[in-house]
Amino acid sequence: MTSEGRTGIRGEIKGPGGKGPGLKRALRALKHREFAIFWSGALASNTGTWIQNMTVPYVLYQITESAFWVGFATFAQFVPQMVLGPLGGSIADRSDRRKVLIITQAAMAVAAFALWGAWVLEFRQLPVILGLLTLSGTIGGLNIPSWQAFVNDLVPLDDLISAITLNSVQFNASRAIGPAIAGMILAWAGPGWAFMANGLSFLFVLGALAVVKPRPTRPKASPRMAVMKGFAEAIRYSRTQPGILIGMAIAVLVASLGNPVQQFTVVFAVSEFDVGALGLAMLNVTLGIGAVAAFFAVSGWDDRLSRATMTRWSMLVYALAIISFAVSPNFETALVSLMFVGGGFLAVISISNTSLQIIVADHIRGRVMALRIMAFSGSYPLGALIQGWVADRIGVRMTVGGAGTILLLFTLVVTRNANWLPRLDDPHDESEPVPAQR
Repeated sequence: MTSEGRTGIRGEIKGPGGKGPGLKRALRALKHREFAIFWSGALASNTGTWIQNMTVPYVLYQITESAFWVGFATFAQFVPQMVLGPLGGSIADRSDRRKVLIITQAAMAVAAFALWGAWVLEFRQLPVILGLLTLSGTIGGLNIPSWQAFVNDLVPLDDLISAITLNSVQFNASRAIGPAIAGMILAWAGPGWAFMANGLSFLFVLGALAVVKPRPTRPKASPRMAVMKGFAEAIRYSRTQPGILIGMAIAVLVASLGNPVQQFTVVFAVSEFDVGALGLAMLNVTLGIGAVAAFFAVSGWDDRLSRATMTRWSMLVYALAIISFAVSPNFETALVSLMFVGGGFLAVISISNTSLQIIVADHIRGRVMALRIMAFSGSYPLGALIQGWVADRIGVRMTVGGAGTILLLFTLVVTRNANWLPRLDDPHDESEPVPAQR
């Protein structure tokens, strides 16, 4: 790779994708066959995941009529991802990521079909649903670090910004498509068919993984390194990279304060607006639509605006949109607010994740990504659990509004410090792994 393909002082990546902002520049990663195939399979699979993600809170709220148990379901699904982060990151750095993804995606498909089977056989008790969600989250803990790092294996560094952003876009596009499908299925066929759709969706990503050929361009960690020793190395490494620390801090804020708003759409739909399954679908669809719209707003501008600048304004919009959703007087206003919530989430998460992926050295990428995933996966369920508990006591509107207000205050503090956000534009670390001592 030529020097022109490396990051500059502000962290922008120059390459053959074209100069200046625009759709062509934003979509340039799709010109690579392997990434395009993987992206398409992931879009189909994540659409199925979002069908289930909307169905589970819907059925749990009907069964329990409690926001706490809706939040606890998120806790049960994401905590295993945090606990298994060190092992997942070690596997991502030491193993063939494509093979890891095939195995873990197949196992997650089995868990999805098990949830479908439990529902159609009328094993619909709360412990059964939570147990299967925990199983899926456990497998996900081994899958996600390899998934995040695998994107880097499919494109050259020149097109990494486009690939990472498009990876976030397919996730959020599925958040628009999946709930729309789920709403129709729930209204006309019932939860069993929604759970089956998720199981079948894994066939698409497994098919994509069967044919893609990743780029063999990265050094691997020593296979002799113990899991916890390797993870401790990732922690020490991250402490030397302020840009990575800032990116992780932003992920924690978004996950704990902002992201739980997703679980409360079912409470707003049923208890606040009385719009049923189709209304719930519309609320979740607008989250995805806002995210896709944000992609066109922020992508392709990486050679004009610093990542610090884009993050600063995105966090401000995100916090204000959450507050607006909390005080929405009617369903229509809530839809508009959620579009900005979805857009703000996509912008903040994709930009901070892009910064981390650009800054981190290749030899430790999987473990650092696991650390970032642990930060997000630990903060999200904890925030969801706490906000669910609080919502049962003071109401969902005050809970969401309070979380948005705290996020806004943190945003103002972070953006006022001139030494923090600019570190998101730090350049790529070219260091090599230290040889293991004999």
